[in-house]
Amino acid sequence: MNVSKLVWVIVWLALASGLYVLADSALNPNKIAVLGNDHNVTLQRGRDGHYRAEALINGIKVDVLVDTGATGVAISQRVADQLQIKSQQAIRTSTANGNTVAYMTRLDTVQIGGVKARNVSAVIAPGLDGDVLLGMSFLGRMDVRLFQGKMTITQLEE
Repeated sequence: MNVSKLVWVIVWLALASGLYVLADSALNPNKIAVLGNDHNVTLQRGRDGHYRAEALINGIKVDVLVDTGATGVAISQRVADQLQIKSQQAIRTSTANGNTVAYMTRLDTVQIGGVKARNVSAVIAPGLDGDVLLGMSFLGRMDVRLFQGKMTITQLEE
């Protein structure tokens, strides 16, 4: 390969990488690096109308969909395996997709930005397509406000 072809390959790779970074930051604006460590965090609504963010569960980074309509935290089987979380008891649940079986568990910590809760109840939902739904078993401990496309979550004293 001559030098000019190599330069063009490098230029195209740099352009593709730049486009990927721009698209990722537009679709997923709530990265751990930008959320900070304050006891309140402000999430930007995504282009799809949902609030997604990077969070830490038991100290491990996972992608979450913040869902104020969900009763609790629901974790996909893939993420549960990654976190090495064991289930405690099978339960029947009712979801938007119908009735299903899930498995109760507890999470040592759930953290989004500097907002952190300990001993959070959750379920492992084998049929969950996404990674994690961050529901009211976490959010119910916080002050949550929605205004003009932003969700502010403030940690309350426990």
